[in-house]
Amino acid sequence: MYKIFIVEDDEMIAAGLKRHLKSWDYEVLCAQDLANVMPEFVHAAPHLVLMDVKLPFYNGYYWCSEIRKVSKVPIIFLSSASDNMNIVMAVNMGGDDFIAKPFDLDVLTVKIQAMLRRSYDFVSQSVVLEHRGAMLNLTEATLIYGNEKLELTKNELRILQVLMENKEKVVARDTLMTKLWESDSYVDENTLSVNVNRLRKKLESVGLSDFIQTKKGIGYLVW
Repeated sequence: MYKIFIVEDDEMIAAGLKRHLKSWDYEVLCAQDLANVMPEFVHAAPHLVLMDVKLPFYNGYYWCSEIRKVSKVPIIFLSSASDNMNIVMAVNMGGDDFIAKPFDLDVLTVKIQAMLRRSYDFVSQSVVLEHRGAMLNLTEATLIYGNEKLELTKNELRILQVLMENKEKVVARDTLMTKLWESDSYVDENTLSVNVNRLRKKLESVGLSDFIQTKKGIGYLVW
């Protein structure tokens, strides 16, 4: 089942869209905190986003650019401001289509179906984990924080993946070593420490100080 994420400040429009799309067997989620859309986007892990342009706090173009830092998910803009300038802006900011309000729900549905077919017949979806505003893209082996982007090594990616999948929980050193080398054979613990310390320095360079914490004699956690 495809999942659609709606970013719309008009509750009646959002509710109508949700009701209609659910009748077509889509799973539909609506953004609740329009001042901080990204954590909800990451948690939803949608296959397609319907994005209003005029939103409180930040407009739809801003949220589109933020999503594009971590995901190639299709984004369809919905707006009553359908002049050429807004259409060009939508495409330039990373949007895939633009539908003017008021719109016909059946036409919107056909466009969504076509977009999903084009996007997912051959291309797999990126998987993103989020914690404290840090976005870990497992497909691209990158971490985005604010306007900074880190390229991660294979070991750095595996360490962060395990820690962020178990955020705010201590992960044993043995668990991390097994993930790093994908083996139950013995590995020198000093090697794990070296990898964690190198990763910490990388995170600190983009402002993520104390992102990885040590529980002496047990393991590590992200907090």
